[in-house]
Amino acid sequence: MIGDFLGAAGNSAHRPTPSFEMHESELALQAILDPYARADFFLSFGEQGVNLEEGYITFPALKGGFQLRVGKMRAAFGKVNTLHNHVLPWTDRPLVTQNLVAGEDGINDAGLALSRIFAGPNQIFLEGTAQVFRGDSGDLFHSYKRNDVSTVEHLRAYRDITESTNLELGASYSRGHSVLGPDVIDQLYGIDATVRWKPLRRSIYHSFIGRGEFIWSRIGLPKTTTPFGFYVSSDYQFARRWFVGGRFDRSERLQDLALLQDTGGSLVLTYWPSEFSQIRGQLRRTRYGERLTANEFLFQFQFSIGAHGAHPF
Repeated sequence: MIGDFLGAAGNSAHRPTPSFEMHESELALQAILDPYARADFFLSFGEQGVNLEEGYITFPALKGGFQLRVGKMRAAFGKVNTLHNHVLPWTDRPLVTQNLVAGEDGINDAGLALSRIFAGPNQIFLEGTAQVFRGDSGDLFHSYKRNDVSTVEHLRAYRDITESTNLELGASYSRGHSVLGPDVIDQLYGIDATVRWKPLRRSIYHSFIGRGEFIWSRIGLPKTTTPFGFYVSSDYQFARRWFVGGRFDRSERLQDLALLQDTGGSLVLTYWPSEFSQIRGQLRRTRYGERLTANEFLFQFQFSIGAHGAHPF
C-alpha cells in the first residue's frame, strides 16, 4: 500500500486546489499465475471512493516473441501517461497532460495490448505496441456506441550510449471519438525523449534524468483545431537521499471553441529518508490563458507498506 498526501499554499488563480488532501492510497496485488501468465491489480483509494486504476493479465511468452495484455490499463502513449502518481518526479502532472491527454487519469481504459521487443541496427532495441480500447477516457474520448473504440500505437527506441548513459526515444499516436460529439474525431500525436545518466561506481549518490514530450492534438470540428503542448524537465541527484529538479510547461487548450495557452514553471526538491518514504516540495508558477497567474508552494509526503513491484523502465 502506498500513501500519497498533498498540500498546497499560495495563490491558485481560482483553481480548485485543496490546502490538504489524502490524494491517493494505492494497493498493489501482483502474482505469477502460472508459467504462462501474470496478473497485476492496482486499486486506488481516494477521498471520494475506490477506483480500479489498472487490472490486467499479461501473457509474456507468446509465439513470435509477442506479449499480450488484457484488462484495464494505462495506454502506452508517451511517458507520463504510463506512470502512476507515486513514481512521478513532481507533485503534479504537466500542463500538456492535463489539457490534451485526459488529465491525471490519462488514457486509461479497458482493452487489449499487443507488444514486441526486437533488436534494431547499431545496438538499438525497439519496442512496438498496439492497443485497442473501449473508447472512454475522461474528457478526451467517449464511446457512443459499441464500435466507437479508440486506438493507441507507440514505438520506442532504446540505446546505451556509455556504461553510465542511455537514451530513449518514442513516437505515439492515438485516435478516438471526442467527448465534444459522436461525429467529432480526436487524434493525438506525440514525441518523447528520455536521457539517463547513472555512474556505476557512484550510482547511489549521483544520477540525472532529462525528459521531454511534445504532443499535438487534431480535433475534427467543423473547422479543424490543432492544439499543441510540451514539457521539458530535468532531475539531478546530488546526494544519497537528495534530488533537485525543474520543469517548464507550455500547452494550448480548447475553451469554448477558442484556443488558450497556459505556461508554467516548477522547481522541485525531493528527500528520500528511505526507499519506503519520500518528502517533496515544489514551487510552481503558472500563467493561464485567461491572463491569471498562480504562484503556489506544493508539498507531498509518500509512504509505503511492503515491497512494490517494479514499474516499466
